[in-house]
Amino acid sequence: MLRPWKTMLQINLEDDVAVYQQIADGIIAEIKKGRLKPGTALPGSRILAADIGVNRKTVVLAYEALTAAGWLESAHKKGTFVAAELPEVKQRTATATVNFEFHAHDGFFAAAPAAKRKLITFNDGLPDVRLAPLDELARSYRRIFQQKARWRMMGYGHVQGEERLRIAIADMLAHKRGMNIQPGQLCITRGSQMALYLTARTIIRTGDTVVMECPGYFPAWQTFRDAGADMLPLGVDEKGLKVDELESLCRRRRIKAVYVTPHHQFPTAVTMKMDRRLQLLALSNKYGFAVIEDDYDHEYHFESKSLLPLASHEHAANVIYISSLSKLVAPAVRVGYVAGPPAFIEALSKLRAIIDRQGDTIMEQAIAELMEDGAIARHARRAAAVYRERHALMNQYLQQYLAGKAGWRIPEGGLAYWVTFLRKINTEKIARQLLDKGVAVIPTEPFAFDGKPLHALRLGFASLTPRELKEGLRIIGSVIPS
Repeated sequence: MLRPWKTMLQINLEDDVAVYQQIADGIIAEIKKGRLKPGTALPGSRILAADIGVNRKTVVLAYEALTAAGWLESAHKKGTFVAAELPEVKQRTATATVNFEFHAHDGFFAAAPAAKRKLITFNDGLPDVRLAPLDELARSYRRIFQQKARWRMMGYGHVQGEERLRIAIADMLAHKRGMNIQPGQLCITRGSQMALYLTARTIIRTGDTVVMECPGYFPAWQTFRDAGADMLPLGVDEKGLKVDELESLCRRRRIKAVYVTPHHQFPTAVTMKMDRRLQLLALSNKYGFAVIEDDYDHEYHFESKSLLPLASHEHAANVIYISSLSKLVAPAVRVGYVAGPPAFIEALSKLRAIIDRQGDTIMEQAIAELMEDGAIARHARRAAAVYRERHALMNQYLQQYLAGKAGWRIPEGGLAYWVTFLRKINTEKIARQLLDKGVAVIPTEPFAFDGKPLHALRLGFASLTPRELKEGLRIIGSVIPS
């Protein structure tokens, strides 16, 4: 099949942006210009790689990313084509009136609007995908597909996820996080957000009361609310959740669950102190509420000693533990998990089977192999060293460009700083001003469930190079009033 499209991609091997992402961005630009129309056949990966002078694997990664995002589609033995329906131009034709009621979901971590120039993006604390162990993952995939009995993996697997991965995670939790968890007490999910959704739908009934940190993680608030919960915000200070105030709440009404991010509180990055952890567990056992512990970035702690999860404590009978491998590998690797009592996991797995019979069994096997041979642990050590350096640089550049305009605590860990401005600011307005200058930030008004303005930004540093960090904070400092 002829593919007449003449390649006009400009690749800069010295750029901080990964080459496969440059290719993907270039193809999207060509589609938006109208040069590549829906149905257009793209060159084969070998042809395009030879044309622009890169490795074929790099082109394959770009094509896979674009296919996953809906820009391209592939046909068996025919090739890769521009998708018939593109992400930004899809429309539904109204043919009938909708008569049923439904919940409208507000967006939160929306992608920044497309810009002509490259943006310096301070996300909410994502890892640097440029550090991801892609070669190791690709080799693991090949080994799995080269197995003689590979056909056995093409059927349905266990509804709780591949046992091999659950064994590897249970072993990791035992050795790294002090948790005595059996593989049967784990359910693998497509990321921690899915784990949270399934948890909420499993334990929450309409009218149940859920307490949550304030400021806090808006998607969690939304998930519990949509499950029918009455939500109660509870304040956070430099020691974490204000557990004393929780006890007074328990005396007045029945609490079904408390959602916490104790290792690195979202969004403030504060680590909950030991006395409050013990007090929270004691209240859970006394009043019978579940503690939903979201340990979203446990691996990245920069103090000499990292506190173990709440779920590791001997009195953690009511703790449901949620975590993910996305921060370890890359956000696109949708492997999360939830751990809890066997009866809870059994109920959650039955619900999961209704909406998603199983996860990506091949990905789960590949990740399990990387955990077994130590590749994930080695990557975590390498990434942590990079993030430790950027963690220190973040503080240095904040002092250089925001001293006298904002205050911050150096977080003990995590991949973001919580920066509080000395003057009242509207972060949505600031975000628009910064976008015009090539910097993207997340407005924090949605973090405040009690309606009180925060006048602060959560600035993720891990996915930015030192040069990007310095320039981004310089620009932020230029728009913040003294």
